Amino acid sequence: MLDRRRLLAAAAALTLPLAIGSLPAAAGGSAHDFDFVSIEGEALPLAGFRGQPILLVNTASFCGFTPQYEGLQTLWERYRDRGLVVLGVPSDNFGGQEYGSNEEIREFCDAQFGIDFPLTEKQDVRGEAAHPLYRWLAEAHGEAAVPRWNFHKVLIDGEGRPLQAWPTAIRPDAPELVMAVERALPD
Repeated sequence: MLDRRRLLAAAAALTLPLAIGSLPAAAGGSAHDFDFVSIEGEALPLAGFRGQPILLVNTASFCGFTPQYEGLQTLWERYRDRGLVVLGVPSDNFGGQEYGSNEEIREFCDAQFGIDFPLTEKQDVRGEAAHPLYRWLAEAHGEAAVPRWNFHKVLIDGEGRPLQAWPTAIRPDAPELVMAVERALPD
């Protein structure tokens, strides 16, 4: 088992801005072809967000980057009336940094950050067990779309096409991310 220092060093290496940039176009399909279940246990089809950009973020409650929840909530509050959807996907793929149950995740997000943007049930976001949307992103859009740690971000346009991805270290209020969101908003 890795000690805490080695785990943090590994995480830091995985969050370097190597994956920043536009994503290559996919051969077919759309993010709107995929469904999640909300953290409350209700159907959450991405087709319901047609016409709205989605900022897809894999999240975790016990990560050094967990304070990014605050920036995600701020981004959501700033742009939701213009169509932006911030979609949090809790995941335990990196360092065992997420609660065991969806109820615990929801309680944490409410109590610590007042999160009211949509959250999915806890999901795998890497490898064979990954949610089908994340497998499609990896296959159709390459390594830049694949989370390398918690709080990886993918911007999807209103037509369901992934536009750009940012690694963990890029905060939700980073100028390049905010500008990309603004460009993706409907007129």
